[in-house]
Amino acid sequence: MTMDPAQKVLRLIRKAGVLRPRDLGEQGVPRQYLSILEGRGLIHRIGRGLYVLADGQNVTENHTIAEACKRVPEGVVCLLSALRLHGLTTQAPFEIWMAIDRKSWLPKVDHPPIRFVRFSGAALTEGVQRRKIEGVAVRAYCPAKTVVDCFKYRNKIGLDVAMESLRECHRLKKATFDELSYFAKICRVANVMRPYMEAVA
Repeated sequence: MTMDPAQKVLRLIRKAGVLRPRDLGEQGVPRQYLSILEGRGLIHRIGRGLYVLADGQNVTENHTIAEACKRVPEGVVCLLSALRLHGLTTQAPFEIWMAIDRKSWLPKVDHPPIRFVRFSGAALTEGVQRRKIEGVAVRAYCPAKTVVDCFKYRNKIGLDVAMESLRECHRLKKATFDELSYFAKICRVANVMRPYMEAVA
């Protein structure tokens, strides 16, 4: 028994969490079925070219992070957004913080709001963890790299936030001092972080 195109679209969204029109091309489903299902109230358009199920299935507290990673798959969730992902801050940033290569084009994204930070070399590629959120492949820096990045960008996010992240990381045993030291060298903030690490040790 063959599945009708509308059922195919619903199955794809259930599986992927967030669907883009181009995802339908691989399945041979015409894009107009997105409009048909939206008109029936079965799916919602949450941004230009992004659709989710209307019943809210698969939606988690990290929904906007999943949206951002669907929009910019080459980006890496970093700084305040990565802190939130790892449970290392009480702050809930309204923007998704995302690292991209220093030489890459700045992606044009209308939703969700993304704040891009440019990294290069090992500071961009080291410490990246992969996970799935709502069926979307998400790349985010590990806790140790995230804390170190907060010290590197302390002028942008505040030294108090960096210090809080270090204390929480130590308290929750999310990273060892060796891991923190490793990333501090890569990001050239070893001397900056040393007194703070000694204070929480």
